Amino acid sequence: MANAKVIQAKQDAVDVVTGKLQNSVSTVVADYRGLNVAQVTELRKQLREAGVDFQVLKNTLVRRATAAAELTDLDAVLTGPTAIAFSETDAVVAAKILNDFAKKNDALKLKGGVVEGKVIDADQLKALAELPSRDGLLSMLLSVLQAPIRNFALAVKAVAEKEEQSA
Repeated sequence: MANAKVIQAKQDAVDVVTGKLQNSVSTVVADYRGLNVAQVTELRKQLREAGVDFQVLKNTLVRRATAAAELTDLDAVLTGPTAIAFSETDAVVAAKILNDFAKKNDALKLKGGVVEGKVIDADQLKALAELPSRDGLLSMLLSVLQAPIRNFALAVKAVAEKEEQSA
């Protein structure tokens, strides 16, 4: 009877992780070995403020969840101590926070992850984390869109000033 309860509890845990893998726009897998309690607490605080769920999970449990979510390519990075950050709203925020934290704390290592259903390695994850934020990208786009209008306005102004000087 106790075994049935334990098995059911483990299956429920796999189902929860499977749901998180399927519902997250990004999932980041990291090796946290070597971080002290204060560092892990600070990292969890930063991630929680950004709306990211950060958990330390057993690799066997995550492997069963990746099989259920059809993300078995992620199994290659599920070795050693594994912490996983799930972000359901922003595809870049978890990678950005973990990458910035890893730059300050050598003990944290990014292993890989899943972004919008596609498994990516640590290098691709770091490249994603280096991208400007959504607001930064929008301001760049706005600047590019305004440039022709601004240049036209400056040209009209220059022509008007030239005509005033010659008159």
